[in-house]
Amino acid sequence: MNIALLTAGGVGSRMHNDIPKQFLNIEDKPMIIYTMEKFQTHPSIDWICVVCLDGWHEILKAYAKQFGITKLKWVVAGGASGQESIHNGLMAISDECSGDDLVLIHDGNRALVSHDIISDSISVCRAKGSAVAAIPCTEAIFRCEDANNTHSTISIPRESVVRTQTPHTYPVSKLLWAHQQAEEKGIVSTAASCVLMQALGETIYFSTGSEKNLKITTHDDLQIFKALLHVEEK
Repeated sequence: MNIALLTAGGVGSRMHNDIPKQFLNIEDKPMIIYTMEKFQTHPSIDWICVVCLDGWHEILKAYAKQFGITKLKWVVAGGASGQESIHNGLMAISDECSGDDLVLIHDGNRALVSHDIISDSISVCRAKGSAVAAIPCTEAIFRCEDANNTHSTISIPRESVVRTQTPHTYPVSKLLWAHQQAEEKGIVSTAASCVLMQALGETIYFSTGSEKNLKITTHDDLQIFKALLHVEEK
């Protein structure tokens, strides 16, 4: 089986809204539903798990019913960090999955993930054991030398770096191992599953990403999303 694990536990502080960003209504539809629809309509995805803010579980279930998200199987409470939230989702689904089943961890506010990105993530993971969506860097890259990001004398060749996105896809057994190792080694609050895997000495394999697969965290991102949404509809 292939299970999408969507993280939607953020409060959206950078948007300065009372409503969490993943529940913002855009063109008469909550943002999280746009994301869920991508996995709902992908033929290789069997189930969806959403890690959600407390107090929003029943609202999410109601939206899923309204918009025909029949693959939603688990709604799980988020944790104090992204790492903890993913662990909570993993614990919920692991009881009903085998170790060889794949989990596609995806940001709930990356609502324009394409079927091609999902398919390639599954394919690369089946072939190499893991897959992290990524895109090449096209800008000049500098390493900042102070906490305020005001100056640098060190440049990094852009050909040697990539920008990671989601999904991050791993077998259930690999994720269970990684989170157990994190607990034993005191690794907490990693920014993403690939960061946790790298901290544990694992090789990171990249799958196809896209500039359109943006993470919607600011008002600027929201405006770009709305524009791309109309392009997709044409």
